Amino acid sequence: MKSICCLFVLGAACVAGAAGIPKPILPEGVGVNIHFVTGHERDLDRIAQAGFKFVRMDFGWAGIETSKNIYNWSEYDQLVANLEKRGLSALFILDYSNPLFESTVASTNPITRQREQNLASPQHPESVAAFARWAAAAAGHYQGRPVIWEIWNEPNIQFWSPKPDVQQYTALALATCKAMRAAQPSATIIGPATSEFPWEFLETFMKSGVLEYLDAVSVHPYRPPGKPPETAATDYARLRKLIDRYAAEPKKGRLPIVSGEWGYSTCTKGVSLERQAAFAARQQLFNLLQGVPLSIWYDWKNDGDDSKENEHNFGTVLPDLSPKPAYTAIQTLTRELAGYRIVQRLALASEEDYALDCQNAEGKRKIAAWTVGQRHTARLPVQGALDGSLAAVNSKGEGQVARVAEGLLSLDLGEAPQYVTIDGKKP
Repeated sequence: MKSICCLFVLGAACVAGAAGIPKPILPEGVGVNIHFVTGHERDLDRIAQAGFKFVRMDFGWAGIETSKNIYNWSEYDQLVANLEKRGLSALFILDYSNPLFESTVASTNPITRQREQNLASPQHPESVAAFARWAAAAAGHYQGRPVIWEIWNEPNIQFWSPKPDVQQYTALALATCKAMRAAQPSATIIGPATSEFPWEFLETFMKSGVLEYLDAVSVHPYRPPGKPPETAATDYARLRKLIDRYAAEPKKGRLPIVSGEWGYSTCTKGVSLERQAAFAARQQLFNLLQGVPLSIWYDWKNDGDDSKENEHNFGTVLPDLSPKPAYTAIQTLTRELAGYRIVQRLALASEEDYALDCQNAEGKRKIAAWTVGQRHTARLPVQGALDGSLAAVNSKGEGQVARVAEGLLSLDLGEAPQYVTIDGKKP
């Protein structure tokens, strides 16, 4: 039962925290997606109370530039001020198009398969230049404020109109990066915010030279309800190899991955409320284990009341802000591991079992443990532990005990993480 050192986590400590990317210390990189700009202060209060530190929101071009070269930042000024009051940072998505510079085009809705009219994404010299100019102005306007800028949202699917085009998106991203860097060199810029891991799209994007300008590569690692967060390991490994293939030497091995949007719906064909809660906490922990310093959970609250509708059921709370179990799971995680970083994954008898050795700046230790398999008891050697019990907390925030006998800690592992305090002892 030797410990398994997680090299990704140890390496991530060198890069995370640079240029606005949070350090891999809980809860600095725990984020959530919202769908509002002004008002909703009760939502923001509840978000902060859960321990979230980032919110991700569209930063809509068309609503800010309603006359050419005239920008109205007032609504987002209000949002940023409301975030700062609560110790929250913003991940703003630079999107979408603008009728001042592009026309409507016919496209096929990928869900209904019906033809419809949508505004074309920026794909002509004038619109690309205007988008880049607006993004640069935004970076300058919010200089010194807690903002990360993400270029577009899921350009590899229907969010790029009339249809996904990696060359068009890459041209926009390059122009935007260059303009933002010229206007505000210290701005934190990430992309391409792809839906899942479209490998051909990602490689074409990266070999353009755009990595020179980015502070992190963002992806949305969605997967079906039957595939838990831990199944993203192989995708992250492949993505790191791709990044290092195209990154310039100073950034090889140092450019982090950001999980910019990822959740599980509790619709009738999705996951149960309890499994969503377990996955919400595990997603944050597993991403940190993989060296991913910032993880945005999708979504803050359910977008409707239809239990059969996938998009209505990603939230951590209901539309009236009543908490779902996922809210409690995140709140418990951020409270129990506040100030802790993952030092290593500890080896248990089964590869399906996870026991993460977490340590804070004072040297205190806790273990976060769960299994991707069936509930069972696992045993872990703990140096210096006398027979008896250790304090533990389950994912619901309820206190419990973990038994120690003959130097072995018994962990009753289920799908939701538990947090065991082992201060003064070493696993």
